[in-house]
Amino acid sequence: MKLSFLAMLLCLLLASTPKAHASVFDVTSATYGAKPGSDVSTALAKAWSDACASPSASKVVVPSGTYKLKEATFRGPCKAPIEMQVQGTLEAPADASQLTRPDTWVGFQYIDMLTLSGGGTFDGQGALSWNQNDCHKNKNCKPLPVNLRFEFLTNSKVQDITSLNSKFFHMHVFRCNHTTFQQLTITAPDESRNTDGIHIGASTAINITHSKIGTGDDCISIGDDSHEITVTDVTCGPGHGISIGSLGKYKDEKDVTGIIVKNCTLTNTENGVRIKTFPDSPSPSTASGIHYEDIIMVNVSNPILIDQLYCPYTQCEQKPPSKVKINNVSFKNIKGSSFSPLAVKLVCTTGIPCENVELTDIDLTYGGNKGPLTSMCSNVKPTITGVTKALGCATSSLAPLPLSKK
Repeated sequence: MKLSFLAMLLCLLLASTPKAHASVFDVTSATYGAKPGSDVSTALAKAWSDACASPSASKVVVPSGTYKLKEATFRGPCKAPIEMQVQGTLEAPADASQLTRPDTWVGFQYIDMLTLSGGGTFDGQGALSWNQNDCHKNKNCKPLPVNLRFEFLTNSKVQDITSLNSKFFHMHVFRCNHTTFQQLTITAPDESRNTDGIHIGASTAINITHSKIGTGDDCISIGDDSHEITVTDVTCGPGHGISIGSLGKYKDEKDVTGIIVKNCTLTNTENGVRIKTFPDSPSPSTASGIHYEDIIMVNVSNPILIDQLYCPYTQCEQKPPSKVKINNVSFKNIKGSSFSPLAVKLVCTTGIPCENVELTDIDLTYGGNKGPLTSMCSNVKPTITGVTKALGCATSSLAPLPLSKK
């Protein structure tokens, strides 16, 4: 009886004990002195430094309002889990030359258990830079700032934020592990060059979900040495689609494995789901275990595309074939409308053809039933099942095809 009473008393005491809350570091507090309309670079740097040094969970808060932010790099490791909650709008300098790190506006580095959230906006003010960006035709172009660069993060979340009008890529993810990107809004007009929504490279176990991306380049692009990448419930458009690559451009690129893209909708994009590799690869590599499933296309050019002759620069016609081996790829349950009559284009490299490519239940119409759809295959013999049988593969050629410049 006494033990039961003591146990009950202990439970009541535990229930009445207040739970520990994260320490809050508000940039507009008297300690840091930030004010809407002013540059908060110094205040935000100090708040981050204090929060990162906290032995318990901490939260840096940027309240509602519009603030100037010249640039920022938030670096760990931190002593405990840390959250940055941006509720307002942070504005980058319109002139990219004002940044001391020319390829980055806001960066997060070497942090475990970071959360970036708050419903706020990172406004890159990129309109001036878009006209200066010649990377679509000049492989030696000058770097332009990424809105948000994430490097060497682990066990982290980026959620409920907006990236607006980045000068270059909106988000660049490099050497990150077990990190989730969810409930994001990424926006720039379709004429904004090289403004990829999220680019991933050399990262493992990345999850992108429940997000809306409309921009001037790939909504999502996945570079070399990327593994276990999952993209679900993403809407894309405008943009160039959801892409693996470009691969095979640089020496000693590493393999890409385990990519799943599922339950996504692409609207008015230049491409749908795409794998792209450069010809004349300096080193061999592999792209395998890539699966697209339950995708809706709305007025999409090139809905299903493997392009191993990808070459966005000039004078590429005589390049040797790509050395990127593509195998174990599936396109399943892809429905909707194609802007062009060529709905499926699988252009693989000579010498090392694509292997184990599967097309299942591809149900597309040509721009509201304008006519029959066609398909083209080169250096690949896909397995075709389901309603895709009606589509077939109209051209099956081992001859080299003209290189793509998009």
